[in-house]
Amino acid sequence: MTAFLKEVAEDLVARLGRDLHHAAVVFNNKRPVPYLQNHLADTIGKPFWSPSFFTIQEFFARATDLQVADGFTQFFTLLQQYNKLLAEEGGKALNPDVFYPIARIILSDFSQLDNDLVNADQLFRELEDIAVIEKEFQHLTSEQQQFLEQFWSSFSSGRQQNHQEQFIRMWRRMPKLYRGFHEALKERGYTTMANIYRQLAEGKADRLSFIDDFSEGKLVFAGFNALSNAEAVIFKRWNKEEKALFYFDTDNYYLQDETQEAGLFLRKNIQKLGLPNALGPSKDLIRSHQKEINVYKTQGQTAQAKILQQELLQDYPLLEAADNAGKIALILADESLLLPVLQTIPTTYQHADGISNIDLNVTMGYPLLATSIFGLADLWLSIQAQLIEGKKDTVYYREVEAFLSHPLTGVSAEQRDLVQQEILKEQLIEVPVLTLHADELSSLFFTKVHKGLAAINNLQKIFRLILERQLEDKTLKQTEADLFGATLKELNRLHDTLEDYAAQLPLSFVLSLVQKAVQGIAVPLSGEPLQGVQVMGLLESRSLDFEHVYVLGVNEGILPQVNVSPSFIPDSIRRAYGLPVIENQDAISAYMFYRLLQRSKKVSLVYNGQGDDNNTGEPSRFLRQLEFESGYTFKYFDQSQSVAIGSALNVEIKKEGETLRRLNLYLDGQEGPSAKLSATRLTTYLNCPVQFFYKYIAKIEEPEELAENLEANSIGSTLHLVLERFYQKLQAESPYITRERIIDNRKNLDELCKRAFAFVMFKEEEKILEHNGMQQVMLAIVAEYANVILDHDENQAPFTLVELENDEDYVIPFPIKVKGEERQLTLFGIIDRVDQRNGVTRIVDYKTGRDEIGFSSIEELFDTESNKQNKALVQTLFYTYVYEQAKGITGVEPNLYIIRKMREEGTLFYLRENRKKVLLQAEQLDDMKGNFTNLLRQKLEELFNPDVPFVHTTVADNCMYCPYLTLCGK
Repeated sequence: MTAFLKEVAEDLVARLGRDLHHAAVVFNNKRPVPYLQNHLADTIGKPFWSPSFFTIQEFFARATDLQVADGFTQFFTLLQQYNKLLAEEGGKALNPDVFYPIARIILSDFSQLDNDLVNADQLFRELEDIAVIEKEFQHLTSEQQQFLEQFWSSFSSGRQQNHQEQFIRMWRRMPKLYRGFHEALKERGYTTMANIYRQLAEGKADRLSFIDDFSEGKLVFAGFNALSNAEAVIFKRWNKEEKALFYFDTDNYYLQDETQEAGLFLRKNIQKLGLPNALGPSKDLIRSHQKEINVYKTQGQTAQAKILQQELLQDYPLLEAADNAGKIALILADESLLLPVLQTIPTTYQHADGISNIDLNVTMGYPLLATSIFGLADLWLSIQAQLIEGKKDTVYYREVEAFLSHPLTGVSAEQRDLVQQEILKEQLIEVPVLTLHADELSSLFFTKVHKGLAAINNLQKIFRLILERQLEDKTLKQTEADLFGATLKELNRLHDTLEDYAAQLPLSFVLSLVQKAVQGIAVPLSGEPLQGVQVMGLLESRSLDFEHVYVLGVNEGILPQVNVSPSFIPDSIRRAYGLPVIENQDAISAYMFYRLLQRSKKVSLVYNGQGDDNNTGEPSRFLRQLEFESGYTFKYFDQSQSVAIGSALNVEIKKEGETLRRLNLYLDGQEGPSAKLSATRLTTYLNCPVQFFYKYIAKIEEPEELAENLEANSIGSTLHLVLERFYQKLQAESPYITRERIIDNRKNLDELCKRAFAFVMFKEEEKILEHNGMQQVMLAIVAEYANVILDHDENQAPFTLVELENDEDYVIPFPIKVKGEERQLTLFGIIDRVDQRNGVTRIVDYKTGRDEIGFSSIEELFDTESNKQNKALVQTLFYTYVYEQAKGITGVEPNLYIIRKMREEGTLFYLRENRKKVLLQAEQLDDMKGNFTNLLRQKLEELFNPDVPFVHTTVADNCMYCPYLTLCGK
């Protein structure tokens, strides 16, 4: 089947002959140009003078001597004019950052008014009040008046609220703003593209005679569908003057069916505007051949690209033809799929003669957003925002780490490690920027800017420095070079635009403009438009035909798009004035979809069947409509992905070889002082034997991290040190502690908290710190916890202090049997506090977590698979046993100070027995101690039994805070 552009080429040669080079060929975009040039060459068959090629914007821009203003120039011009009107009304000028989102909408509305030749004065006046419409504008049809009245019903007398009145006042400014905006642009030698359309349509353009350059040929408009009112007027005029040829790509399937939205605009162009199709009557293309449509449903957005892996390999033999233009195209209805597609497309295929490389042509643009260049720019903007908003000279450490590890900064591994170690050592959540000025790049990156233009210059210097480094190291790739060039060019343009305004702009707003400027950058990837696989968006596919077409993103909500540009002109007003509405967008999408089917031989449609916040999970209604009407054969493929819950790894570590050797070092004093078994090591084994292995046998250390949040262990360590220092001072004077002495010493509590915090975090008790917000919260928590304990101690006083945090004296031998052989362990404990009250020696242990003083049975405490373990009780009983054995005494009472519960529940452990609480005192305590010793011996004999492996716990809660989760496959 002959391609549309092939038909155009043959007709142009037949019509114009030797005058072909005098013609101007105009398309919607540049993509069809090489295809038409190729078809012209094939048709003529010898060297020839080519016609001139333009996009519609390029062609119409020849009608003016003015320069088309960029978006930033338009914004600042509009801002000046708007504030001028506010000043005339006695109002306060708007700041640029406040006006920016409003300006984007106003500029979009002005463009639509110009494109569709709407009288701006009239439209905005008619929006003021429905009464004016009814009295003065009888030219409107009843339907138009109904639309307007329906809109204005919510603004009728008595129901106007303040924001509505402000809205009306803004509309009243619009006619003056519209005129002032265009006049101000013209004074500076600028205009807008839409205003060029209007001026040309109304016969007021600077250079109406620009088309005389092509008087010996024709103005050729190919592949157009939806025309604005301005385009319609211009085309009609040139058609009447017999200066133009129009080539519409049509099909009877939708052109002759009034209900088919795909033909909406072509019917208007040909039948209502009277623009003749130079190719003659429409043909039956879609129904001329039976087609098989493959429809793929995938589970996930990027999974759509994975479909291509196998399917494309089957089509690649088509590319062996010398002229393979128009063979295979990947059409991305959802352009966010570009990167997944590029990562998936096979770039080679194997055949009988070997392996061939596949050419790939992508001209829809590779987005800067997807590159490390944007990541670096975004990081710099984030750092500047911190420095400006926080009014500080420090940067959050995560930004520093991001800079150090960024691929473009070129920081060596050694330098990165040095900086990270310093951050850890000093616990720098906020890193002073001066400490980061190691070289020219880091100095530029971490220097606070103070003015808008300086910010742009700074970012340009950063990119130029990186570019020079990569050129010197010969590591620069072509795509990166193009992106660097496009970014520097865009920043240059922004700098030039802001020169006249920068002094009045908030720095934060300039930085937001920088971000907006760079995030929209995209560069075309190199490729041959007439060779290999063509990758393009739906808009770029206009006028092009391919044998095999793959359309990705065929989802409802994407094809057609449901998003509409924000506008201050309500839908009812838009309809009354013939401005674009949502149905127009549907019709445009429908046409682009159906024309892809006209000359294709094979069509594959892919959609994401997984519903989420951004996707309905439903195929496009165009697909359903095609299936119902076309008579094509549809084959559906469902990409099913098996979903299975991974079974938990059964971690079992045998006690043999090096493992057994290290374990036995605890026995019989083989390793000296370090081979002692503490209460913490015991409870670690009870929590999970495998965790004990990783920590104390394999000795895998937890990575050192910044204490960014309120870590429970840091709070606990600080509290212990505070109480130790608090009572050390009192004990040095006298071990006899009274209520009055505690009260008197509490005046030093805040200072003790600060010193303890400095020691826990930095190992320097005298270190002077400026605490950040989180650290201040932590200090407040520690002080509050200390006050809870001291309140309790005041009520318990008087008592006599015996020991505080003694880490040397409480070491005892503990005999066990290993496979029938007598062996000996060394147990030791560091006890928070030992005191005497009313003749009873007490072991006091402080706890800041969610521990319990109640328990159901002593046996449960040693059951590794039980979820009713009480580590606090085990540890406190362990300390009590060690202390009694070391001192040769009995009757020692364990007390647990659980900060969160001690006010309500006290400090003595209790046994839950028949719904009663039995306190661990006197006889009950003695019985408990005996049982505890027996169970302790049994558990330790299990630990050192070489026949019992280290087995992972089955209690899920025990793994919640384990640092070795990943080692266990969790």
